[in-house]
Amino acid sequence: MKHRYLPMTEQDQQDMLNTVGLNSIEELFKDIPDEIRFKGELPVSKALDEYALTSHLSALAAKNANADQYPSFLGAGLYDHHIPSVINHVVSRSEFYTAYTPYQPEVSQGELQAIFEFQSYICELTGMAVANASMYDGATALAEAGSLASAATKRNKLVISTAVHPESRQVLHTYAHGLGLKIVEISTKNGVTDMEELAKAVSDDTAAVLVQNPNFFGSIEDLASIGELVHGHKGLMIVSTNPISLGLLEAPGKLGADIVVGDAQPLGIASSLGGPTCGFFAVSKDHMRRMPGRIVGQTVDRNGKRGFVLTLQAREQHIRREKATSNICSNQALLALCASVYMSVMGKQGMIEVGQLNLQKSLYAASRLADIPGVTMPYTSPYFNEFVIKLPDGVSVSDVNSKLLKEGFLGGYDLSRSYPELEGHMLVAVTERRTKEQIDQFASLLEGCL
Repeated sequence: MKHRYLPMTEQDQQDMLNTVGLNSIEELFKDIPDEIRFKGELPVSKALDEYALTSHLSALAAKNANADQYPSFLGAGLYDHHIPSVINHVVSRSEFYTAYTPYQPEVSQGELQAIFEFQSYICELTGMAVANASMYDGATALAEAGSLASAATKRNKLVISTAVHPESRQVLHTYAHGLGLKIVEISTKNGVTDMEELAKAVSDDTAAVLVQNPNFFGSIEDLASIGELVHGHKGLMIVSTNPISLGLLEAPGKLGADIVVGDAQPLGIASSLGGPTCGFFAVSKDHMRRMPGRIVGQTVDRNGKRGFVLTLQAREQHIRREKATSNICSNQALLALCASVYMSVMGKQGMIEVGQLNLQKSLYAASRLADIPGVTMPYTSPYFNEFVIKLPDGVSVSDVNSKLLKEGFLGGYDLSRSYPELEGHMLVAVTERRTKEQIDQFASLLEGCL
């Protein structure tokens, strides 16, 4: 079976070469120096037909330890939450599934309205005035927030807690290199940002303080105190947050946040072995014209009929890129729609209930794990659905996780991968999908691994 999705004959190929004035495919690459060209063959199989390729890829995919087959206690930024079945029914509709850039509002009303609903939900959830049409992910959202803060305050110093997700901090450092920003990292104390060290670092040249709440260790930060500190120096407070936690915790906007970002993955988006995900970005009114990405606004036509358009941004954001204020001009509309459907289905009470389940189950799991001889809880700070445990001295988290995997469980995150000083510490995530039986079995298996 040699049928192709895009059939092309040798004559078609020769006609194209003739059009551009070349004699062979090889001539297309003549500008690449010969000494840096790859001369061998890539270590991949020969070409397969469609049926053989599908079978091969299915066999490879079956080797993955996915959360549908293995109870997962691994969080650290991607979480195993329940995904209501209605989400896939909605996002699989062709008018959403194949939609692209909604620059022409007269033919994009459905897509624009869906994005507007996402923005509205994010504003209500975060307590902020304006949200954009989504970002690539939570990490780029945080980095863009730092860039905005620098531009708004005309300062180049960003102070960030090391309790912020390590990958998000890496992305921020990458942005900072190109923008000429100075990054100051603040250490932690008892699982949260060290307030004394933070107070010494924040000054009149600080553009913003960036914190995560709940932070990477699952602990709850004192946002109100951090906000008072940075606002006293006329800087901004940027908060990265887990949206599921906002069913229980006070909205960051009501605690002094100037910019609230995060990843919408917990809101009905599959973990998908690491992505893609969808970032959200919300600001106070003072900063709405500096927001990156797309913003959808509600208006009326000349007949008074309700309609939606892209608004508040100059064309430089999308076309004249050399004058743009951001590196991002697109969004994750399909995944933002997943989040919108999730919040619509859950409603206010549902968001509260799922937050309570995450908290209650994590508290139970922590108590069970802390009862294991040699296992301790190194932090006493309040937490949401993630917490840190310390294994007995000399026990490797990596080795323990390998043993757990053989028993059909995905263990917690090895914190020494990002924090060398936390050797032997495991970050455990417990969502509403974990049952009491799974938690008890996990505790028993963990004890047997020590």
